[in-house]
Formats: sequence, structure tokens, C-alpha cells
Amino acid sequence: MALPTLSAHWPSRVRSLERQMVRHCRQREQEACWRQQWEMNSKYYRQQNVVSSKQAHWSSRQSYQESMSAYHKERLKEEKVVSLEKRRERLRTLLQKERDQLEAELRDVVPDRSTLTRQLMDKTEDLRSGREERRKKLAEELLREHWKKNNPELQKVSGRRIRAQEEKRRFENEYETSRREALQRMKQAEDRRRGEDRERAKELRKQMEELKLREEEASCLKKEQEALLSQRWEVEKLEEERRKVEECHKKSEMGRFLTRQYRAQLKRRAQQVQEELEADRKILAALLEGEQEDQRLESVRRERAVADAAWMKHVIEEQLQLEREREAEFDVLYREEAQRVWEKREAEWEKERRARERLMQEVLAGRQQQLDVKMQENRQAQEESLRRREELIEELELERQTRRQEREEDEGHRTARMQEINAQVEQRRREQWEEQRRKEQMEEVEREALRLQEEELRLETHRMAQQGYQDKVLNHSPVHLGTQYQHFYLAAIQITIHLENILNKNRNATISKILLSYSSYKEISKLKYIH
Repeated sequence: MALPTLSAHWPSRVRSLERQMVRHCRQREQEACWRQQWEMNSKYYRQQNVVSSKQAHWSSRQSYQESMSAYHKERLKEEKVVSLEKRRERLRTLLQKERDQLEAELRDVVPDRSTLTRQLMDKTEDLRSGREERRKKLAEELLREHWKKNNPELQKVSGRRIRAQEEKRRFENEYETSRREALQRMKQAEDRRRGEDRERAKELRKQMEELKLREEEASCLKKEQEALLSQRWEVEKLEEERRKVEECHKKSEMGRFLTRQYRAQLKRRAQQVQEELEADRKILAALLEGEQEDQRLESVRRERAVADAAWMKHVIEEQLQLEREREAEFDVLYREEAQRVWEKREAEWEKERRARERLMQEVLAGRQQQLDVKMQENRQAQEESLRRREELIEELELERQTRRQEREEDEGHRTARMQEINAQVEQRRREQWEEQRRKEQMEEVEREALRLQEEELRLETHRMAQQGYQDKVLNHSPVHLGTQYQHFYLAAIQITIHLENILNKNRNATISKILLSYSSYKEISKLKYIH
């Protein structure tokens, strides 16, 4: 049996694999060692960083200040606790002292039984006397009210007083109502007058503005008239210059006829024609410029005049160019041909001059007519503005006079109103004085009646005292009377007992006490009859 043959490089291949595996294992172990060493080193450095940072923080100025502040806070807390305990201890001591002192005072103050009984009796007596005093005051009030209700003379007096007060109140109400109505009317009239003044002032402002506009318009029209006059003078000046140029041309033409130098004459004539054309062109240019400046303010006629002036200027410029060409042709002409050309050109020039003269006359006449129309319109506008200004001035003067009259009328009304108010006040004063006199007379009558009643009461009381009325009254028990009369009866008895002493001691007693005594007498008499 044949065995399989193995290749010769198989063992070397296995060994190389083993070496690679061993190398790989060693490398992994070495990497693991390095990783572990790295982790240990990094952990050590982290710990050292933490330790160093903590040490740096603990050894820093801020940490020292924080530690000292915490220490001081803790120290302050402890001191506060200690001081609080001390204060509490002092307060407890003071409280105990006060308690002991109060107990000692109470022991000293507490009286014996007899003193306490006497104090209680005095207090009871004070309460009883206060109750009796209140009952007495109530009885006095009831007696006074009863006497007021049952006294006919007092009712008459009070009725008269009430009627007088009602009359006075009614008069005051009417006076106040009329015063309010008058003030309201005056206020309405004042408001209406103020509204009219505002409207009038508004209208005056409008008129003043219109007057100002008219003045500005008049100044503008005057300036426009001056401008038109200056333009008219310029047109006249241009016409004068044209006439002067025409005379010069005629004189020079006469000289040319004398010299018969056709060639030079042609050149001079051509130059003269060019000068004439140039002068006409300048005139038309000046007119055209003037027309263009006033183009915004003119109508279709001005536009047509501008167009005519522009066309005339164009024609003159064409003729000027033609004359320059003719002047260039004159240099090559001979004498006979120059003479023939001179005659021909002279005829053409004369024809053109007449046509140009006619056109210039038409243009200048149109311009003169426009200036005349403008000046006429300006004159009419100035007259209209002057008339309107005079009307506004008359209206302002009339308004000023009207306002002055209204102020005088308002002053008169105000004066009359003040006189009326003064008269009402004087009448009111007179009525108050009469009312005061009436009151004084009524009070005098009341005082006389009270004096008579006081005298009667005094005599009656004296008579009753002599007859022994006091003992008789005291022997009557108030038990048989009704419960509603008991307190009243006791108060009346007390008042009657002291009546004579009051009259003897104080003759100048008030009227209220006299009336009270008199009412007590009447009520006692009634109770006697009832009993």
C-alpha cells in the first residue's frame, strides 16, 4: 500500500504559522500591558491633577477668604446664640421681679371687708344717682316738649317764624333761580358773541389775506407793466436801429452808383446785404427769445407769432447763406458780366429787401400789437386790483366800526345789568333789614310774654308754698298713678321743691329753665286732679 507523500515545505509552513501565532500572542500581551500601563498612568495623572487642583484651591486667597468668612459666620452665629440666651435670662429675671413686685403691691392694696363694702355702696349710690339724673333729664325734656306743644302763644310765634323762614326760603329760591337764569342768559349771549367774534375774525383774516394777495398781484402787475414797457422800448429801439441801418445803406448805395466799381460794389453790396440779414436775424432772435420767455403766459396768438418769428429767422439765415455763396462767386466775374450780374442782383436784392421789409413790418407790428394788448390788460388788472383793495379797506373799516359799536353796546348792557343787580342786592338788603326788625319785635314780644309767665309762676309758687302744698304733694303716693306717670311725677316733685330756691338765688336764669319750671307746675296740677 502506498503512503501519501507530503510536500517538503509543509513543516516549515507549520513552523512559520506557529511563529506568527506566538508573535501575535506576544504582541497582544504587550499591547494589553501597554494599555494597562497607560490606564494606570492616566489614572495616576488624573488623581494628581485633582489633588493639585484641590491643593491649589485650598492654598489660594479665595479659599482662605471663604474659610475665614465661614469661620466668622459660625462665630457670629455662636455669639448671637449666646447673646440671645443672655437676653432671655435677663428678661426672665425682670419678669420675675415684676411679678414679685405686683404680688407685693396687690397684697398692700387689697383692703379689708368693711372698706370694700363701703366702696361698693358708694358705687351703687353713684349708679343710682346717675340713673335718677338721666330720668330727671328725660322728664325735663318731656315737660319741655309738652309745654311747647300745648302753648298757643309759642305755637303762634313758631308758626310765624316758620312762615317767615318759608317766605325767606321761597324768596331766596326765586332769587337764586332768577340769578341762575340771568347768568345762563348772559353766558349764552357771551358764547354767541364769542362765536360771532370768531366768525368775524375768520372773515377778517380771509379779507386780509385777500388784500395781501391783491397787493402782491398789484406789485406783480406793476413789474409786468415795467417789463412790457422795457420790451416796447426795445422794439422801438430796434426799429430805430433798422431805420438808421437803412439810411446808411441808402447812402452807401449812392456812393456805389458814383464809383461804378461793380466788382467791389458787388462785394460791398453782398456784405451789406449780409449785414442787413445778420441785423434782421439778431432782431428776430431777440424777439424770439422774448417770445420764448413769455411763452408760458400767452395764448395761441403768441405761439403763432413765435412760429412766424422762427420762420422769418430761418428765411433770413437761408438768404444770408445764399449771399455768402454769391459773394464767393463775385471773385471770378468780369466787368461786363459783373455789371449784368450787378443789375440782376440789384433787382433781386431790391425785391428781397421789400419782401423782408414787409415781413419785418408785419412781425414788428404784431409784436407792438401784442405789447399794446398786454399793457391794456395789465392796466385793467391794476384798476380791478385797486378797486378790490379799496372795497376790502372799506369793508375792514366798516367791520371795525361795527365791532366798536358792539363793544359799546355790550358795555352798556353790562353796566345796566350791574345796576340792576346792585338794585336787587340793595332791595334784598332792605328786605333783610326789615325782616331783622320784625324778628327783633317778635323776640321782644316773646320776652315780654315770658316775663309775664315767669311773674305769674313765681306768684303761684309762692302762694302754693304758703298753703303747705309741698307736704300735701309728698303725702300723695304715686302708686295709684299709672306706671307711665311714675318717673314723670317724681321728677316734677323734685323740680317743684327747688323752684323757689332757684328763683331767689338766680334772678337772671335762662328762659329755658323758667319755661321748664312753669311746665312742671302745670303737669303737677294735672296730676293732682287725676289723683
